[in-house]
Amino acid sequence: MQSVCGANGAESSKSFGDRDVRVNAISGEFQRRLLLELFQAGLTRVDGRLCVARALSENSCRKGERRVWVAAVGKAASAMALGAHDALRSSIQQVLLITKDGHVSPESRTLPGVEIHESAHPIPDERSLTAGARLLRWVNELPQDAEPLFLISGGASSLVEVLDEGVTFADLEKLNAQGLSEGVPIGELNARRMRVSRLKGGRLAARLGGRKARALFISDVPGDDPRIIGSGLMGPARRGDDGVERTIVASINHAVEAARFAATECGLSVSRPSQRFDGDAVRLAIRFAHELHLNEAQVCVWGGESTVQLPEDPGCGGRNQHLALVAAKLIAGHPDLALLAAGTDGTDGPTEDAGGIVDGETFSRISLGGLDADRCLAAADANAALAAAGDLVHTGPTGTNVGDLVIGLNLPSEAARAALANTRPRVL
Repeated sequence: MQSVCGANGAESSKSFGDRDVRVNAISGEFQRRLLLELFQAGLTRVDGRLCVARALSENSCRKGERRVWVAAVGKAASAMALGAHDALRSSIQQVLLITKDGHVSPESRTLPGVEIHESAHPIPDERSLTAGARLLRWVNELPQDAEPLFLISGGASSLVEVLDEGVTFADLEKLNAQGLSEGVPIGELNARRMRVSRLKGGRLAARLGGRKARALFISDVPGDDPRIIGSGLMGPARRGDDGVERTIVASINHAVEAARFAATECGLSVSRPSQRFDGDAVRLAIRFAHELHLNEAQVCVWGGESTVQLPEDPGCGGRNQHLALVAAKLIAGHPDLALLAAGTDGTDGPTEDAGGIVDGETFSRISLGGLDADRCLAAADANAALAAAGDLVHTGPTGTNVGDLVIGLNLPSEAARAALANTRPRVL
């Protein structure tokens, strides 16, 4: 990870995966460092490269001469394609990689037979139609002796599209923009996308005509249902034969469990809600803050995806930043409380930040920065407020996308410092 952005105080740095993260040496430093360690533990467990490599190695196909054609679509496509190469090596003949702008790693550009399309997210553009048409041709051109391998992750809904007859690109733009601005839950939004698509809702799988194929999914939807992930881009064909073997290799539950386990390894007591969260970010922030106040556990870990209803002329921010800023107001003045809310894909809304990390002094730092936090919330401009406080989390692309993690601490600074001394490299 690259940085936790800050405007105040000296900075210290620490290793965070294969990246560096800078943490401001301000009040709550040790709580912040601990939250980042737990977040990293969650990310490591659902890393696209590692999960795909493990799944393909554990359930390897036939031995001998093989020709594997790989189509990787989604925000984690680059990492997933590398995982396939780690497991299958020279068996891979071609790789079609379709992902979000800036999410292609240098190593994935060197894969044998790779063809890369960088497309639009969260709102599709003309490149989404170009990428969708290419994916359709790719399926139609599959040689009879090729083994198709599909690697699907969140974001595919926007990144690829072939519109149904009578549907215009303007219709597609309106559908996506309206769904995002109204805070429509991901399952419902994906259902709307399916109705206008020639690819989604099992239609791509139907084009395989029953031939055997494999599809690995990194899930960012409730229930981890392939019929919903990527708007059902490789969901079961609605009618006729379907020879696709489907496997979920990573989900938010895996990330939550890994963060919880990392906390217990540090000697901390942990509360883990049994259900994935969803719904309005403000309501969820109130719930999380109250649970932090009232729960006897030192660490709370939640996983899911919130929504935000945007005003007519919104500012800059995302659902995790909005949730974090609301929580900051509720935990103001409590030095033992801190909370991180971040997207596991490294992006939050239309920003380059993953989310926010707040504590009992966040609201004070925002005021010192010359901003009114309540006005920022009303304008959906959480990014500006958190930037003023030094409370933005910036990771860059993470190689996964399972939804959002929210991690809360009820822990004095010295106890957080002692817990950090017990952290150790995470082994999957």
